[in-house]
Amino acid sequence: MWKEFKEFAVKGNVVDMAVGIIIGAAFGTIVTAFVDGILMPAIGLLVGGVDFTNIFSVLREGTPAGPYDTLEAATEAGAVVLQWGVFVNTIISFLIVAFAVFLFVKWVNNLRRTVEGEVADEPAPEPALTADQELLTEIRDLLKSRPL
Repeated sequence: MWKEFKEFAVKGNVVDMAVGIIIGAAFGTIVTAFVDGILMPAIGLLVGGVDFTNIFSVLREGTPAGPYDTLEAATEAGAVVLQWGVFVNTIISFLIVAFAVFLFVKWVNNLRRTVEGEVADEPAPEPALTADQELLTEIRDLLKSRPL
């Protein structure tokens, strides 16, 4: 059993997966810092200085009763709140992270194609037509040119 586990753990796929997870976590940290520190304040400024984290709805008042200026004040008072502003922030963060990962994967795929000898942005040349295909193409073109 130990031998089988060693073989499994040392296989290239497991090591590659571990490296991918570690780099993915680091990449996620970078993107999260970018979203929280740079992008969300800019989006908040564009929509009139709205801080999405403090957008909430009170379902049940706490002690003391509201209105509450911030989400923190409402939760400290023991109010039951729908934190839909935090939810909006999370959705925006997810979309940005997903787009960043998409761009990263696209870049890696282009790099891989370039390394393998393909030019990343050039389409593959069309294969030459066979004699049968050329003949059928000529027949099609003649039929199209005939008046009805």
